[in-house]
Amino acid sequence: MHDLVIIGAGPAGMAAAMEARSLGLDVVVLDEQAQPGGQIYRAVETAQQRGGTLELGQDYRAGLELIAAFRACGARYLPGHQVWQVERDGAVYASDGRQTRMFQGRRILICVGAVERPVPIPGWTLPGVMSVGAAQIIQKTTGYQPGEGIWIGGSGPLAFYYAATVISAGGRIAGFLDTTPSGTLSVARAKWRSLASGWRDALKGLGYIARMRRGVDRYVKGVERIEALGQDRIEAIRWHVGGRWHESPARGLLLHEGVIPHTHMTVSLGCAHHWDEQQQCFRPTTDACGQTDQDTILVAGDCAGIAGAQAAQCRGRLAAQGAARALGRIEQAEFDKRFATTRAALQGHEALRPFLDAMYRPSAHLQAPDDDVLVCRCEGISARMIRDAVEIGARGPNQAKAYTRCGMGPCQGRMCGLTVTTTIAQAAGISPQTVGGFRIRPPLKPLSLGELASLARTGQAE
Repeated sequence: MHDLVIIGAGPAGMAAAMEARSLGLDVVVLDEQAQPGGQIYRAVETAQQRGGTLELGQDYRAGLELIAAFRACGARYLPGHQVWQVERDGAVYASDGRQTRMFQGRRILICVGAVERPVPIPGWTLPGVMSVGAAQIIQKTTGYQPGEGIWIGGSGPLAFYYAATVISAGGRIAGFLDTTPSGTLSVARAKWRSLASGWRDALKGLGYIARMRRGVDRYVKGVERIEALGQDRIEAIRWHVGGRWHESPARGLLLHEGVIPHTHMTVSLGCAHHWDEQQQCFRPTTDACGQTDQDTILVAGDCAGIAGAQAAQCRGRLAAQGAARALGRIEQAEFDKRFATTRAALQGHEALRPFLDAMYRPSAHLQAPDDDVLVCRCEGISARMIRDAVEIGARGPNQAKAYTRCGMGPCQGRMCGLTVTTTIAQAAGISPQTVGGFRIRPPLKPLSLGELASLARTGQAE
């Protein structure tokens, strides 16, 4: 029986493990990656060995110090373990690819980070079209940089940062189609207090944008629509701006429209969620320490709401403090002291977030795509088919699933769930909160029968 089982070794999970160990908790950390770091610090140890951290910036290199402290904190760290089921009683089932084991925790802390917002555009299923996040994984794990004919379409901090790092590393970006709506700047200006408080982060972001604009072959702002064209793979792209369509040959297109909390695990546990109007997505409902409405389950990091790596570390520490208090491992006075210090740091790291949420709010056509656009890639379900389901009575994703099979593919709705919700909301004239999301069932990730059967053979918990 572990005091705390942490799922995910990104910034939140690592910070939580270190804080929990400093409070005397027995901690095990399960992570599906081969090295700690999450997405933001993915493969940073390997990148350092090959000398590839310089181009990715100081923010990326900062992960080295955090990872070193995490490895030395005394938590039991198990990389390469994919969690495929969590129970409310604290049982966590994870597989290393050969064998499944069950880990029992008095408290479970979910730190599984974020996923990219779906970007359903015409042609987004063509080979050669992928997300900026996927391209960044390749960049960090292999050092590969894009060559001729690669375009970026979208907006948001990650898209600008990725383009800037590619250019710094000697790669090429043929063009950047900036879909930031032209009217959002005036809306974002209303968040001037946020901008003033987070000016250091804002200046850093402006630096990435400036580097991108200096190095990209072609930059187009105010883009309203993007389409990928081709037969067996992408051959060209079209974009609409200023009332006209434009076209250019392309060998690849990287899409990005921000990130959203990864909620599959918390949804499967039945934790309460609410629609975040600012970030236009669902997020778990928690207290200041990440405690959900399920006694054993806590959440920290971007899977509790998008705020970035530094804020994720603060949330991880707060969750560890909350777990220690619930387990009677910390006196109230010590808890109050740690909580106040960490909470103040968190507020500083979250200062710029209201401005960013207003500036990079997703456009309406992404949340309710045109009829002929595929929404569910796994099952080939278009937006028109979702609207047809609404016309015959579907008022939620699970009804639409029964009518159309949307969300029944291998990704279990990770790629289409948000778009299905917002499309139904638009078609039915109701709120996304009322529509809700897909019901998530085990296993959370694909699992072989051999891995499942191995649990019966081992017959014991870790």
